Amino acid sequence: MTDRHRLYAGAAIGLVAAATLGFGAARLTQSSTSPSVAKPVEASPLAPLDSVAMTPQAIATSQITIAPADTGDIAAAILASATIEAMPDAEAVLTARAPGTVMRILSHIGDPVRAGQTLALVESRDASQITADREAASARVTLAARQLARERTLLDQGVSARADFESAQASLAVARADARRASAAAGAARVSGDGRSVAVVSPVAGRVTRASAHPGQFVAAETELFRVADPRRLQIVASVPPADAARIRAGDRVTLTTSDGRTIEGRVRASTGVVDPQSRAATIVVTPIAAAGILSPGQIVQARIFATAGAARNGIVVPQEAVQILGQQSVVFVRTATGFKARPVRIDSRSGGMAAIAGGLAAGTPIATVNAFLLKAELEKNAGGEE
Repeated sequence: MTDRHRLYAGAAIGLVAAATLGFGAARLTQSSTSPSVAKPVEASPLAPLDSVAMTPQAIATSQITIAPADTGDIAAAILASATIEAMPDAEAVLTARAPGTVMRILSHIGDPVRAGQTLALVESRDASQITADREAASARVTLAARQLARERTLLDQGVSARADFESAQASLAVARADARRASAAAGAARVSGDGRSVAVVSPVAGRVTRASAHPGQFVAAETELFRVADPRRLQIVASVPPADAARIRAGDRVTLTTSDGRTIEGRVRASTGVVDPQSRAATIVVTPIAAAGILSPGQIVQARIFATAGAARNGIVVPQEAVQILGQQSVVFVRTATGFKARPVRIDSRSGGMAAIAGGLAAGTPIATVNAFLLKAELEKNAGGEE
């Protein structure tokens, strides 16, 4: 029995050794002949983790603004509050030219108006008097003309003296002058064809922005009844400290930001050079570029004026809202053919809502500015989903 047990034990040890040698050989053979099977978990990602695919329609829906990175000195950016106004020759205040009662309202607030269009009729006694004066002056011209013709005939026949003829000439000249005065008075009062009403006429084209007239209302002369403005012809009036106003020149670039985050480009048209005694600020006039449908008279916007006087033009500046933080890295989102790509940048300084870029971005590169944080949120969401 003892010898048999020793025989069985030796056989078992031999089988274990053979199995161990066989498994090791199989591992070596598999590693040398099938390297592709050794790394099945290292699959490449389907999309880069620093890019956001977005169609132009989605960009517009998200109200993401795209603007090129600009050159300049961050210290040159001057922030100012500004008011949208219609240009002086694009707005008109319409008044009643004579006291009377409003009889007809032909236009209402918001209606389009062409130059020379009548917006209301005011029945007035003054209109009747002006009409009567005009007709009487016209009758005197007719009478004086006939008198002059008669005196000319008598002078030719030698019956009348030349003094009578010259007196008739003077009477006709006076009558014509009175007729011109009466006609001018009727035109200035906008007397209508019925002779008893004055018309409220717009001298400019645009839209009715204010309407305070009501049918049956009695109004005094020069009472404001309507206000008409052309929304396409606007100017922005910004107030800046006198020290900053001295650095601003006509033609300087201006970025206008509305309360809802939309951005419009503009240019400095003029600086009044006069300091308001109450606000102690100088007035800068800015002309917006392509602002139709975005700006309207009376609206308040923030103006960022890039003064060129004494400013260096060798740096890259972008709106501070364009710079986002991904992890520990500052990035901007560069526009691509399919959407946006996060590009790391180095920030030199921040001031006045602008960021100076020290590296990582070239001038003229289109980047997302307003609502760029939506792109950051989308990247973080995608990164979280892949984890």
